[in-house]
Amino acid sequence: MKLFTPIKLGDLQLANRVVMAPMTRSRAIDNIPNDLMADYYAQRAEAGLIITEGTSPSPNGLGYPRIPGAFSDAQMEGWKKVTSAVHSKGGKIFLQLMHTGRVSHPLNMALGAEILAPSAVELSGKMYTDQEGEQSYPLAKEMTSGDIAHAIDEYVKASKNAVEAGFDGVELHGANGYLIEQFLNPASNKRTDQYGGTAENRNRFAIEVATKVVAATGGKRTGIRLSPGGVFNDMDPNFEGMQAQYKELAAAFAKLGLIYIHLVDHGTMGAPAVPSGIKETISKAFGGAIIASGGLDKMSANEAIDKGYGTLAAFGRPYLANPDLVYRMEHNLELNQPDFDTFYTPGEKGYTDYPKAKGEKAYF
Repeated sequence: MKLFTPIKLGDLQLANRVVMAPMTRSRAIDNIPNDLMADYYAQRAEAGLIITEGTSPSPNGLGYPRIPGAFSDAQMEGWKKVTSAVHSKGGKIFLQLMHTGRVSHPLNMALGAEILAPSAVELSGKMYTDQEGEQSYPLAKEMTSGDIAHAIDEYVKASKNAVEAGFDGVELHGANGYLIEQFLNPASNKRTDQYGGTAENRNRFAIEVATKVVAATGGKRTGIRLSPGGVFNDMDPNFEGMQAQYKELAAAFAKLGLIYIHLVDHGTMGAPAVPSGIKETISKAFGGAIIASGGLDKMSANEAIDKGYGTLAAFGRPYLANPDLVYRMEHNLELNQPDFDTFYTPGEKGYTDYPKAKGEKAYF
């Protein structure tokens, strides 16, 4: 199976084409990566590539409880433990940079941080807080041109921090209704300046972030995650001109030399499936490596690679519950099932205590 064959991604030699997808786990107490997180990622280092949980480049992007950041010295010292642990097992790891934008609540943020978005558009639903449980989303502040420039600089600084902390690269989170996609999607972007109103303008923020991150750390260290057609966080899954807009976006990323585009499709989780035509359009316009993601198992992942839908294949929940996922899939072993009750709770339960098919000493 191609899924288990080595591949070169940019300058990185990967042991296989299996990617551990980014998954919020909420174990970073005080937003600082810790020893428990280092153990969690090291357990899964057999993946060809690990992409970390969403990590904020800014105090303003810490939307959820206990998610890590990449902007303070303490955070980066914590991340050094993670990269060292993964590399000691022979793994490769990218830091996913996720600014949550309007998907936030003040109780999850430091004093003085702001909830910012392209436009002041109300977000439906509720946000969990440790202090007061479920709370309605506050209305975000519309970003000024100065706010936008500052946010871009924060992505750049966080990317430099990531490289200094030993990460093999960074993934910009342009999916799932967070800040970058909030600019891309007209449901959340009602601006009439150079960052809104047309497809070209809505693409501008994503391209400017990618351009400056590439200038700082290199295209071979930079990927991006996209979810065209997604509905998470009130995104419009079928806005007029979406396919053409993403075609231009992918072409711009190709010119910048990004190492990959990570395409996520939540169709298997009850969301509308991403039309195959959009995936093909993005792939052709980009011309580089594509990470296929969204409800894949061994057979569907390998099929995606065989048919050219993806260069690599990402696994989320199966990797959460199976630290030895590559071994289990290679040997056709039964998979552990994830414990939904412990997805976002503190501590090792449902995090580092999932059993492996082989003993700890024999396997690691």
